[in-house]
Amino acid sequence: MSGTNSTRGRTIRIFLADGSPSGILTAEIINWTGKVIVAPRTRLPDLIARTEAGQTGVYFLTGPDPEEDNRTIIYVGESNSVKERLASHNGDPTKDFFTHVCIVVSKDENLTKTHVQYLESRLISLIKLANRAKLTNSTAPVVNRLPESDRADMEFFLEQIGVVLPVLGYDFTQAPPVPSVALKPAPAVQQTRFEMATVGVRAEAVEVDGKFVVLKGSTARLDGTASWTQYPVYKTLRERLRSDQKLLEGDQPNILTFAEDVAFDSPSAAATVVYAGNANGRTSWKVQTTGQTYKDWQA
Repeated sequence: MSGTNSTRGRTIRIFLADGSPSGILTAEIINWTGKVIVAPRTRLPDLIARTEAGQTGVYFLTGPDPEEDNRTIIYVGESNSVKERLASHNGDPTKDFFTHVCIVVSKDENLTKTHVQYLESRLISLIKLANRAKLTNSTAPVVNRLPESDRADMEFFLEQIGVVLPVLGYDFTQAPPVPSVALKPAPAVQQTRFEMATVGVRAEAVEVDGKFVVLKGSTARLDGTASWTQYPVYKTLRERLRSDQKLLEGDQPNILTFAEDVAFDSPSAAATVVYAGNANGRTSWKVQTTGQTYKDWQA
């Protein structure tokens, strides 16, 4: 989502509508006409009763994926009256997965049906590109072309959505971190590069936007250790990377290769996937040029 990595400072105002951090929340950016409201499904009647829910807007239905740990299922929709659509989804057995609702409307009520159709289509495309959640929408709807000025306004509106959602715990529109280095001769000025060489494999990584990114071309062990079964979350994560064709088998026995840059939440998650067993990433990863452990480098 263009512009969301800007270094400009912004103020986001979050309001606990019922005084509870697990209840209904509203979020706004100063000088932005949009408003984001999130609520657990258990508070859906209260959300629908709010004035904003009767407006034209886009919305997300989210919930945990029962088939994959740490994976979110999401549905994106739009409506001239969000509350009517939400009430319909609440009785739809195909939407049983959702546990939370997020709606986005305009405080000045200037969003039209064509505007929200454009936003819905773009959001679906961004979620597919980010590949952080399982999208239940089959396709991104084709919308009529907006006038150039309206399209620019909606892209700005979209940018603000991309800023607010991660603050509320929704990262599904965020594109994967893009390292400024790759597995090739390093430029004079670059990010600190880490490497992990063990059990016949070698991986390289950098930190980008708070993520630990293992670089394309790195290798990982195919068969895990006996301790591997003690870490089902990481094992499931690696299986998903393989099913997504991000970790591929090659000609070398017992070796997997990263087909693209892959972002992890921590050095230990990355190290465990590379090692296929219990690994402390803070000591397993070392600065490529000095041999210093990640732990000592960070200190």
